[in-house]
This record gives sequence, C-alpha cells and structure tokens, in this order.
Amino acid sequence: MTADDGDGMVLSGGLTMETVPALFATGLQHLASGNLQVDFSKVEAVDSAAVSMLLGWARAALQGQRDLRVLNIPDNLLSLARLYGVDDLLPQQRA
Repeated sequence: MTADDGDGMVLSGGLTMETVPALFATGLQHLASGNLQVDFSKVEAVDSAAVSMLLGWARAALQGQRDLRVLNIPDNLLSLARLYGVDDLLPQQRA
C-alpha cells in the first residue's frame, strides 16, 4: 500500500510479489515527472520483489537524471540485498 504525503510516497504493509508491481509503476510515474522520495517506515514485510523494485527505481532515476531519496529502509530489505550481493547498488538511504 502507498500514500502520497506531499513529499513523495509512504509505503506500508507488505512489499511482496503481489503488491510490488503496482507500487513499482506508481514510483516510475513519479520519476517520469520529477524527483521521488520514498519512506519505508511503515513497511511490515518484504520479499525479493522489494529489492527488485528499489533497484528498478534507482535505474529509472539514473536514466532520467532524477533524484531518488529513500528513507527508513527496513533491515530485512537490506539483509536480502546483502544476501543477493546487490546492497551496493541500492540508492543511499537518507535521513
């Protein structure tokens, strides 16, 4: 689930194969028109799809010369990224 807080997207609930496709598309729409800030503070569960989504947004931001700002990435998402050896490719988390 996502909400627009005026500064960007606030994600909540689970980021799984069932929920990620719609969230990914929403993020790409934001990046097509400007910069994107994503807050993960209300995320409760993740699977590998969440890692893929974040990497896809990072690629889209780079290609579109946009700024992707990420806040409060959950430890379990970072752990999955480390497990897959892609943690260095994730956008830098900012406070």
